[in-house]
Amino acid sequence: MLRHLAARGYQLIGPTVRDGAIVHAPIDGIEDLPAGWGDVQSAGSYRLRRRGDGALFGHAVGPESARRFLTPPTRTLWSAIRTPDGFEVEVEVAAQQQPPVALIGLRPCDLAAIAVQDRTLAGPRPDPAYVEARRRSFVVAVSCSDPASTCFCTSTGTGPTVVGGHDLALAELLHPRHRFLVDVGTDAGADVLEAIPHSSPSSEDLEAVAAAGDAAVAAIRRRLDPRARELTAAMEHPRWDDVAARCLSCGSCTLVCPTCFCTSVVDTTDLAGARAARVQRWESCFALDHSFVHGGSVRVDVRSRYRQWLTHKLATWWEQFGISGCVGCGRCIAWCPAGIDLTAEVAAIVQDHQQEVDA
Repeated sequence: MLRHLAARGYQLIGPTVRDGAIVHAPIDGIEDLPAGWGDVQSAGSYRLRRRGDGALFGHAVGPESARRFLTPPTRTLWSAIRTPDGFEVEVEVAAQQQPPVALIGLRPCDLAAIAVQDRTLAGPRPDPAYVEARRRSFVVAVSCSDPASTCFCTSTGTGPTVVGGHDLALAELLHPRHRFLVDVGTDAGADVLEAIPHSSPSSEDLEAVAAAGDAAVAAIRRRLDPRARELTAAMEHPRWDDVAARCLSCGSCTLVCPTCFCTSVVDTTDLAGARAARVQRWESCFALDHSFVHGGSVRVDVRSRYRQWLTHKLATWWEQFGISGCVGCGRCIAWCPAGIDLTAEVAAIVQDHQQEVDA
């Protein structure tokens, strides 16, 4: 499959071991996949582990998601050069300059995150570069078999089994032999599968896939309180001060989040004034300048910035886009250096608020 996609001109983006983590990055083929590697994750902690088998996708989500490859961290919007008669502007169309990508091994929560990004970046006011990158992408998803302790996709209805948003979806089975069951999601996926040797699954194969899905659901213990949308009714809860005392305002959660979409622009010129460029880059609502308006920032303390992030992600996102901004991937929990768990923060706030309402 990988060879066939590469032959069709796709750049392969898949999970691979790098710098002590399993990240999504350009790969050449199956030899680059993390065979036999898994991971152990908890609040503020991530480490690799050897599985003792040859599973290619026996890990949970890492710090990378499809977001980086559909909306890159930095992108030149336009550049200009001085000429004798003034200046010439060249508008960049980055997505058209890059090869189409085949995103290999995306998890169900990642597919849900792409759907969220589609609402924001391909909606009424579309980002042309994002729309083009999506049009040229091919998605090979893989159902989760070994979720991390930080996962809570069962609370958000986004996993652990692939149910949509894919061209091809795989379920990896290891016993009695290593094999994959594939589900076709689009005509493009059917076209690729047609060129690959395959056979019909047996009833035992289907039962094994169902059992693996049930086991993955049972393994997910972390829960997001379903009353999370009520956070905006508790804006003055003392828990906001408590979490602010622990939060470093580093923005790591927004960097690993697969649904965050905020950006800023920076204009630059060279010293001679001969060239200029406008660059778009990822921005975080934890940055002081993110809320800067004339006269200064409107969120001057960590409390207000964390509250903005959490209430927007879980509550007001519904009002804006008719969907949650959280897909339950747990990345923000594992990669927070302070080990802050948003599910714990939500539970503490909404439970106290409910008790006040009941009283």
